[in-house]
Formats: sequence, structure tokens, C-alpha cells
Amino acid sequence: MRQALLIVDMINPFDFAGGAALLRAARPAARRIAALQRRFRDNRGLVVYVNDNFVDWKGGFADIVACCGRDGMPGADIVALLAPGPEDRFVLKPRHSGFLDSPLELLLRQLRVRRLVVCGIAADSCILVTAHDAHMRGFEVQVPRDCVAAQTAARRDRALALMRDAFDVDIRTSRAIRFQ
Repeated sequence: MRQALLIVDMINPFDFAGGAALLRAARPAARRIAALQRRFRDNRGLVVYVNDNFVDWKGGFADIVACCGRDGMPGADIVALLAPGPEDRFVLKPRHSGFLDSPLELLLRQLRVRRLVVCGIAADSCILVTAHDAHMRGFEVQVPRDCVAAQTAARRDRALALMRDAFDVDIRTSRAIRFQ
């Protein structure tokens, strides 16, 4: 079964209310996402960046990476750690869900992806609704609990429990991910 790693909103300026708390929580998750990203690449898996466009309809993904990765930007260390490679894909999303008003589903169907590993931020908003929408579209979904973050651990844990209980999302750690 073809699977894809969706890296959601980790290329981020963290310049919003609660951004500093989210950044602190995102750093440990980013290290685990980077390890998972390497595993996907080593196993010829698909890596897709699903990123907010921060209401900038003039720029593209490369512009967002350049802006958020500049020296002095709060999340520049995460951008350096999770830098996209030439083989990676990207989808810009206008709202919380990676699927709403974006070409994500079309991309995944064209590449015959059936299983999604969703990681990134924030567990209680963009990850939650992206996992929900993936489930509603018939994808098998895993959200490794060690690869997501929210402003607080309580918010992350509530979101993960909801995904597991309501949508049968696999929330085991990234170590449980297998490649075929």
C-alpha cells in the first residue's frame, strides 16, 4: 500500500498569539519528524508538505520556506531541520484542513496513495481536521503522537484521543510506522 508523510504547517513564522508556546512544543516534534522524514526518503516514500499560505496569495511554497527560514525568524531552526528536498511535493492550504479548497486529494489519488501519516502542528486544529478529512475520504490515517504538537500537552492529548476514538486514527509513535 502506498503511503505518504504529510508534514503540516511546520514551515511557520510562529508570529501569532500563542506562537511562542507552540514553537517550544514544536521543536521536539520537529526532531522526530526529521527522523521520520529520513525513513520515508530512505524507503522511497512520498513526502508532502501541507502548509498554510499565511494569507499571502502572491507567493509560493519556496517563498514561505525562504521567509520562515531567514536568520532571526522564530522557527528558522525548524525550517533548517525539515528543509524540503527536490523530490518532495507541497500543497498550500488556505484554511485549517489540508484538504479544504486545495489540490491535496487530487495529488494523493494520482499517486495512488492509500495511507497517510500526518504530522506537524497544531494537533488540536490543522492536524485534527486534516486527519478527519482524510478519514472521511477513505484514507487510512496514522498521526504519530510523538510527531505532533499543540500549545499545551493537554490540548495535544485531547485532540489525539478524539482522533483515535472518533475516527479510528492510529496514534502510536513513529516507531510503529512500517514500510512495504
